[in-house]
Amino acid sequence: MLKIRREYILESESYQFIEKTIRERRTVNQFTGENVPVSLIMELLDAAVWAPFHSRKEPWRFLMFVNEGRKQFSDAVLATYPADKREQYGERVEQAYCSEVPVHLLVLIDEEPRWKEWEEALSATSALIQNLQLLAWERDIGVVWKTNDYNWSPVFREAVGVKPGQKVVGTLHMGYFDKSKVRRPRPRTAVSELLTLVDS
Repeated sequence: MLKIRREYILESESYQFIEKTIRERRTVNQFTGENVPVSLIMELLDAAVWAPFHSRKEPWRFLMFVNEGRKQFSDAVLATYPADKREQYGERVEQAYCSEVPVHLLVLIDEEPRWKEWEEALSATSALIQNLQLLAWERDIGVVWKTNDYNWSPVFREAVGVKPGQKVVGTLHMGYFDKSKVRRPRPRTAVSELLTLVDS
């Protein structure tokens, strides 16, 4: 009886810990610039890939840009800018992407003509990204998930090494951050207002 009770308490504490992380996680847009070890990102990804998926093999692939590799990412983004915007913002963008943001991670899936399989792969990979955001938060690493227009640009895709037939589900910018600058939470609608309950 005591053993069962102890297991119940541990499960309850586990639940509370997970719930706290889900509620407290925030999107982070500003980073300290401090280096994040590649080994740590790999560790987080190795856990995040335990998201559920329906296909026979995992649908996701990754491209990661760190250290000097960030210049390739920055150049690829700037190549999608019109000349006037590149002139106006180029230096600032390069500074941000090459110095302030330690890690750029592209999360990819194979394009799939069958709608059901496409939807399943996209949903599974979105679950993986959420896993990664929660795991990173617990290691004091902030993440912003970007779906900017450049993700669809042939110029950007070729420059960063996205293969033909792959879709960019998101570009994740990752790094350590100043906790005092974390955004306040936006309120969520009570589920009771969103739920249609069918019980008979």
